[in-house]
Amino acid sequence: METGEKSGLAGQRQRSTAGAIFGSSAYLIWGLSPLFWKVLQTIPALELICHRIVWSFAFLIPVVFFFGKQRKEFKQIFVSPKTLLILLITSLLVGSNWLVYVWAVNNDRVLEASLGFYINPLVNVFLGMVFLRERMRLLQGVAVALACGGVVFLTLEYGELPTASLYLAFTFGVYGLIRKVAPVSAITGLTVEALILTLPALVYLVYLGTSHTGAFGQRGISTDLFLMGTALVTAPPLLLFTLGAQRLALSTMGFLQYIAPTCMFFLGICLYHEPFTRAQVAIFSLIWMALAIYSADSLLFYRRTYRYGR
Repeated sequence: METGEKSGLAGQRQRSTAGAIFGSSAYLIWGLSPLFWKVLQTIPALELICHRIVWSFAFLIPVVFFFGKQRKEFKQIFVSPKTLLILLITSLLVGSNWLVYVWAVNNDRVLEASLGFYINPLVNVFLGMVFLRERMRLLQGVAVALACGGVVFLTLEYGELPTASLYLAFTFGVYGLIRKVAPVSAITGLTVEALILTLPALVYLVYLGTSHTGAFGQRGISTDLFLMGTALVTAPPLLLFTLGAQRLALSTMGFLQYIAPTCMFFLGICLYHEPFTRAQVAIFSLIWMALAIYSADSLLFYRRTYRYGR
C-alpha cells in the first residue's frame, strides 16, 4: 500500500476514535442529566429552558471571542443569509427538543424520554441513508432490524402513541443531520444558535423577574446557582455531540446514542421507581443484543481494515 494511503487510513482511524470519544461523552452527560433536572422539578419547564438558553450563551460567547478563528467565523455568519437561516432552523429544533425533554423528565416520564432516545438512532440511520447515501454492512443491517423490533414493541407497550418520545427522536435526528452538513464549526454554530434563542428567552425571564413570579432571585442562592449551572449540562455536551457528528457516520452516531437512554432507563427504574414489566426487560435485552452485533461487526471491520492497511 502507498505511504499516502497508509497515512490516510491512520488519519481516518484517529478521526473516528476522536469522534467516538466526543460522541460517547456527550451521550453519557445527557443520560445522567435527569439527576440535575430533578433538582429543579418545581420550576416550570419553559422557565428552565429560558435559563438554559441564556446561561449557555453567556458560557459560550467568551469562548468564541477568545479564539481568533471562531471570532472571525462568528462575524461572517451574519453576512451569510443562507448559513444564518440554517442555524435559525437548528436553533428552533434544539430549543423545542430541550423543552420537551425537561418537561418529560420533571413530569415523571423519564422512561418515555428514554424511549425517544432509543428511537433516535433509527431516525439517524434513516436520514443518513436517504440524504447522505450512507450504506451499512449485512450484520449492521441485522442489528438495525433487531433494534427496530425492540423499539416497536416498546412503543406498543405504552398502549398509545408516545408523542413526546417521537418528538424528541425526530427533532434531534434532523438537528444532527443539518449540523453535520452545515458549513460552520461546532462551537461557533452552537453559539449562534444560543444567540438566536437568547433574545426571546431573556425577554420572558425579565418579565418573570419584574412580576416576581420567576425562580431566579426568589428561592435562594442554591437555586440561582443551579439555574446558572444549566449551561454546564447544555453547552459542553451539545458541543461534544457536534464534534462527534462531524467525524463519524450518522448511523454510527445513532448507535452511540444508546448510551444516553440506557443511563436514563436505569435512573427511571432504579432511582425514580417508574413502572417496569417483564416485557420491558425482554425488549431492553433485544436492543442490547442489536448493539452487541453491531459492535462486533464494527470491531471485525476495523481490524480487517487495519491489517490490510498495514
